[in-house]
Amino acid sequence: MIIVGDTLVSEEVFEEYFVCDLSACKGACCVEGESGAPLDQDELVLLEEVYDLVKPFMRKEGIEAIEREGLYTLDQDGDFVTSLVGDHGECAFVTYDANGIAKCSLESAHLAGVTTWKKPISCHLYPIRLQKLSEYIAVNYHRWPVCSPACECGSKLKVPVFKFLKDPLIRKFGESWFSELLGVYEVWKLNDSQS
Repeated sequence: MIIVGDTLVSEEVFEEYFVCDLSACKGACCVEGESGAPLDQDELVLLEEVYDLVKPFMRKEGIEAIEREGLYTLDQDGDFVTSLVGDHGECAFVTYDANGIAKCSLESAHLAGVTTWKKPISCHLYPIRLQKLSEYIAVNYHRWPVCSPACECGSKLKVPVFKFLKDPLIRKFGESWFSELLGVYEVWKLNDSQS
């Protein structure tokens, strides 16, 4: 782990390659899994504020799930997560494009200029997962078989995880933090090539 500001960054975000390949995975991260997208405490309020604006971008099944379960629920670990359609991992905010690719209605509303909030930071940062430690926030790379196409695409293009996630990392930690991370990466890369 490497200290950058108040974060502990896993070297895997430098070592591993990743570029989403939606044509191959069809947005599986939005429809697979045991629970919805993790939500920060402040995002619970944001979700409530934007819901009526986002609703026109949603599918009937998602709206019904939210009317039944609420905008968010607690998962088995006691964390707040987006509600699901049924008992499987499909997020209530999922929509599908003409090619059957899962899209986010929260992001669609944002891209249409209807809201200023893009989507939960956990979604925007994926495959990075954050974990609050006593003094630091751990910045870890999360492996999931549904993302194998993204790993293959990233390897072909030689794009490290953190560079693919530049925008969400800046959204979460700021420009100066990302600049520091980039500097650390350059030193790490130099040391790695010499070992």
